[in-house]
Amino acid sequence: MEKIVERTLLYDFYGELLTEHQKQIYEDVVFNDLSFSEVAKERGISRQGVHDLMKRCTHILQEYERKLGLVEKFLKTQEKVREIHRLTKEFRQTEDRELVFQIEELSAQISRL
Repeated sequence: MEKIVERTLLYDFYGELLTEHQKQIYEDVVFNDLSFSEVAKERGISRQGVHDLMKRCTHILQEYERKLGLVEKFLKTQEKVREIHRLTKEFRQTEDRELVFQIEELSAQISRL
C-alpha cells in the first residue's frame, strides 16, 4: 500500500486513540504536508522531536492495526463490494443465474469479516 494512503487509513481508523498533541503533529506532517522543520518552528519544539513523535505515532497506529486489523478488514470488504458491483453489472447484461450465487457468496464473506 502506498505510504501516504496507509498513513491516512491508519489515522482514519485509529487517530482518535492518539493524544491531542500527537494528533496535531501527525496531521501537520501527513495532511498539511509540512516539513519536520516547519512543524518544529510552528509548535516550538525541535526538528528531532517532531521526527521522534512521528515515528512513535506511526508505530502506535501500526500496532493498533496489528492487533485489531480494522484497515485490513475494510480493504477486504471494499474489494468484495467492487466484485459484487462487477458481477451485478455482468448479470444485468447476461442474466446468468450463476452470477447470483457468486454475489450471494461474496455478500456472505463480507458478513463474516
